[in-house]
Amino acid sequence: MGIILVAANLRAAVAALSPIYADISADIPLNSLGIGVLGTLTPVCFALFGILTPLFQRHLRIESLLVIGLVATIVGTVVRMLSPTYAVLVVGSVIVFAGMGVANVLLPPLVKKYFLDRLGLVTALYSTTLAISAMIPALVVVQLSSEAGWRSAVGVWGVLAVAALVPWIVMYFRDVRQNPDVRRVEGVVAIAPAAVVGRVRHSRVAWALGILFGLTALNVYAAFAWMPQILLSIAGVDEGQAGVLLALYVAMGIPASLLIPVLAARLKNVALLIWLGAGFYATGYLGLLIAPTAAPWLWMILAGLGPLLFPLSLLLINLRTRTQEGAVALSGFAQGLGYLVGASGPLVVGVLHQVSGQWTGSLVFLLCTAVAVVVVGLIVAKPHFLEDDWHKGVRAR
Repeated sequence: MGIILVAANLRAAVAALSPIYADISADIPLNSLGIGVLGTLTPVCFALFGILTPLFQRHLRIESLLVIGLVATIVGTVVRMLSPTYAVLVVGSVIVFAGMGVANVLLPPLVKKYFLDRLGLVTALYSTTLAISAMIPALVVVQLSSEAGWRSAVGVWGVLAVAALVPWIVMYFRDVRQNPDVRRVEGVVAIAPAAVVGRVRHSRVAWALGILFGLTALNVYAAFAWMPQILLSIAGVDEGQAGVLLALYVAMGIPASLLIPVLAARLKNVALLIWLGAGFYATGYLGLLIAPTAAPWLWMILAGLGPLLFPLSLLLINLRTRTQEGAVALSGFAQGLGYLVGASGPLVVGVLHQVSGQWTGSLVFLLCTAVAVVVVGLIVAKPHFLEDDWHKGVRAR
């Protein structure tokens, strides 16, 4: 329950703000630049605190660090809700996204710690919760803002963080397990957390997984930012239909989150799933390039199935590590790098459109990311543990 409640927090505060910018502007003036900064804060904070979290974990138990992340989310939500100026709204958002960034990194290692025998099932449950939590605020926040005011619409999601905090405070006091610096797991010497954090950046698997995660985030962020405009321009739909098609794109993540981790946990080599995700991306984008008006709903379904690589990447964090320390380090590195790559998506798509005045270049760029997915995906598809290379180095010395 603690894991599911944390997952429910990790997208709600992000999705709750953008639909009500017009209401917020009545109290806090917002221009396009200001809105752009708020939108960029999410991947930037996720990336920064993804990188920093393994360093924090050198000094704190994983449950302690998660509690700190949840408290930061609560505090940031209150600051955003009470913001009198744009600067305070930005500060509150940074605090919220910092707490969420820490929790992003810690969820895979927590699954590894408590559900080592059910990695696929629990990953499926929490990644599905992530997908649902991104949809619900977008559906209700506008009406909530109109009835209770934008401050209530922003602040109400702090209740989720409070609810998530309760089981982890209980777990903190009940957990009597220790995490010694060096221990044996399946016959492999685990490296101390400090050494793990230092060595992960030299791992081919870590770079490949980070880029795979990042390419998925890039496509999703680009779709959120530009897909309605692309559809309005080339698919012959109106604004209402474009919104519905974007919702259809997002909805495809729910069955993928439910099925992919369970399936991947049973496969020795997940290359087929990598090819499948890349194929969905490629087919959806090719459809928009070649016959955009023929079946835009089909192209959105196909492109929306491409992000099946997101829950797969989360599971691979655990499948490619032997120890909890390794999982924390790989999760931080892969998500930190991934969100940096993901943040570039809306910018590159927008620049290509600005330069050419058309969406063809942008769609070709997104199509090329499907090829890149295959290249890096085949590296992480093969069974290989992060700690194995380090163990060879320790043994050689």
